[in-house]
Amino acid sequence: MIAAIQRVSGAHVEVDNEVVGKISNGFLILLGVFKDDDESDAKFLADKISVLRVFQDENKNMNLSLQDVDGSVLVVSQFTLCGDWRKGRRPGFQKAARPEEANRLYCYFSNLIKQKSIPVETGVFGAMMNVTLTNEGPVTFVMDSKEK
Repeated sequence: MIAAIQRVSGAHVEVDNEVVGKISNGFLILLGVFKDDDESDAKFLADKISVLRVFQDENKNMNLSLQDVDGSVLVVSQFTLCGDWRKGRRPGFQKAARPEEANRLYCYFSNLIKQKSIPVETGVFGAMMNVTLTNEGPVTFVMDSKEK
C-alpha cells in the first residue's frame, strides 16, 4: 500500500462538480492499493500517519501530530500510484489491486484512522474526481507499507 501524504491548510474533492469531501487543517492522503496488500498494510500506514509529527509547534519545528492540531484527513483513492512507468511510455497497472479488493482496503484504512478519533472525509472510490488543495509548506511524504 502506498500513500502520498500532503500537509494541507485545506482540501476538497469533487465528483460531477459536487463537493463530496472537504477538510481544513490536516492531511490529504492519496492512497494506492497493490494486489499483494492486506489489512496489515493498512494498519501499518494508519498507525504511522496518525502519529506523524509534521505540523509546526510554536518554534516552527515539525513537532506536532494530527491529534495535537485537531487536524482532519481527506483520503482519496488513487490507483495510479501503483503504476509501473519504467518500461515504455504508457504506465502498466498489473500490480494494482482489483477494484473490489482495493475499495475494501481503502475503506478499512479510512475506518482505522477514524477509530483514532481523527475526522475523516473521503472521495468516491473509482469515480473521476477533481482534488483541490493548499499544500502547506509544502510538506509531502510518500509512504510504502512494504518499506517498514
